[in-house]
Amino acid sequence: MKKSNHLHFPTTYEKVLERVNAIDPIKYAKTRNYINGQITYLSPYVSRGVISTKQVMDKIIEKQYPYPAIEKIIQELAWREYFQRVWQFKGSQIWEDLKQDQQKVVHHTMLEAIQQAQTGIESIDLAIHGLYEIGYMHNHSRMYIASIACNIGKAYWLTPSKWMYYHLLDGDIASNNCSWQWVSGVFSSKQYFCNQENINKYTFSKQQNTFLDKPYEQLINMDIPNALRDTTKLDLKTNLPTSNTPNIDTEIPTLIYNSYNLDPYWRKDENVNRVLLLEPSHFNQYPVSDKVIQFIIDLSKNIEGIQIFVGEIEEIKKLYKTDNLWDDQKIISKEHPAFTYYLGIKDQRDWMFPEVTGYYPSFFSFWKKAERSFRKLLK
Repeated sequence: MKKSNHLHFPTTYEKVLERVNAIDPIKYAKTRNYINGQITYLSPYVSRGVISTKQVMDKIIEKQYPYPAIEKIIQELAWREYFQRVWQFKGSQIWEDLKQDQQKVVHHTMLEAIQQAQTGIESIDLAIHGLYEIGYMHNHSRMYIASIACNIGKAYWLTPSKWMYYHLLDGDIASNNCSWQWVSGVFSSKQYFCNQENINKYTFSKQQNTFLDKPYEQLINMDIPNALRDTTKLDLKTNLPTSNTPNIDTEIPTLIYNSYNLDPYWRKDENVNRVLLLEPSHFNQYPVSDKVIQFIIDLSKNIEGIQIFVGEIEEIKKLYKTDNLWDDQKIISKEHPAFTYYLGIKDQRDWMFPEVTGYYPSFFSFWKKAERSFRKLLK
């Protein structure tokens, strides 16, 4: 099986902006579901906070396309914002079944065939190899794998979702967890099923006689196929680099960057300390691969004067050597559900629809409000 993949993700800010400028929303809408579709490949930079969904939206609006031409790409950007709002509202409950319990669960472990890229579905196994090689997977392939794991292999969604998150350069806990729950029928009205015909169509394969080569009505009630019966436990660990204590000028504030905030233009002209904080406690809870850590570090090089610190937020506070409440205000970060415990000032992120807040039980109830806001921007 061919494993090499020419797709790569540059880490310089100039190259990221080139991708933003190259967006073709018309081709995106027509081809995004196909494995070779005209997609943006911006998700790793949005997830890591290098650019925002609003920044992408503004660039699309700037090109003055008619609304029907850009509706699909704006809607897809809005999915990411919707999932972030769900996480904001639900907090740690995002690790639990959000709407209803997952049905027909047989085990809470990892399917060995998926981990080893040996499902026997050629397009799926190739996609898993690509995930390991470059840290990325087409969204349709992610849905296929989640469906195979949860709805065919009867695995509870949580463990395989952690496996996928571990390897993704664009790992976003909200999008990842909510998407796995959506596929498994936990955060949607029904489970999502794919069959071999659908996979062949969107991946340009011609495979037949697999355990998915059946009509949908047969898949729904099918026993676990032999290929998916073996399970294994996951052992996911993050290897963080070593670092020195950052050199902090305590007379000025410290901006805290992290794996979800690597914006090189955040308070760019202010006289501040800039620290990329890689907390062992965070990565013990949300482990990621060596590729992901290196990607985060490489992206941080776009931020002038940044220092990398492997430690905890409390250690930054201690560098100010006082319990004065004013010094808490010298620690500045961006609001994010993964870092609610941060001290000090929290800047708001650059939302597409800052006025659409709170919890919506479905994306389309969220989109109904967001779309009204978006149409006003076009006037």
